Amino acid sequence: MNNTIVESLLKSKDYIFKKPLFKIVKDFKLSTNELILLIYFLNQDNPILDTEDIKNNTFLEDKEILESFTHLTEKGLLVIKMGKDKDGKVEEQIDLSNLYRSIISYLNDNLKTKTKISILEIFEKEFARPLSSMECEIITEWSKSGISEELIIGALKEAIFNGVSNLRYIDKILYEWDKKGFKTMDDVNGHLKKKNESNPKENSKVLFEYNWLDDEE
Repeated sequence: MNNTIVESLLKSKDYIFKKPLFKIVKDFKLSTNELILLIYFLNQDNPILDTEDIKNNTFLEDKEILESFTHLTEKGLLVIKMGKDKDGKVEEQIDLSNLYRSIISYLNDNLKTKTKISILEIFEKEFARPLSSMECEIITEWSKSGISEELIIGALKEAIFNGVSNLRYIDKILYEWDKKGFKTMDDVNGHLKKKNESNPKENSKVLFEYNWLDDEE
């Protein structure tokens, strides 16, 4: 067979394998046959347990198909439900909802990890130096305690503007903001606006000129 034809066949995308499936394979300890069957179902518009079609497309034997299908259902990745085909005939269909939930969970965790990394990178850029492991832990704890990324970065900018590049100062600012019930930078700016309106002499001040540590209100 011509090498060009072989190369074309190998590059064809009849069956798509997405990156999150690697995590599913690891977490659920999937065998090769289970993975093959899972990929087959994922690439069907209305997946059903059609052993003949599965055999023709995956080269699995009847016994391998049934064993793999049983294991996938036992692991909770597949669920059998009753549905209707395009002609209205009742048939057993494969529900992949649990698999999709596992993938969504992985994507959400991955997004959170990237978000944490981005915050640390912002701090390192503003401090113009690498963070210590202790500093990384403190910043991560801020996020875990429910402080929004927006407020953390806002407090960082406040500190940098005032020539202070340490987490202790930022922590004090966040403490003051939390004590006042601020959840977003709009809350912070709204508070500052009210302070300026009540004291005309302060009208020219902006966020980063305000000393939050001396705010008694």
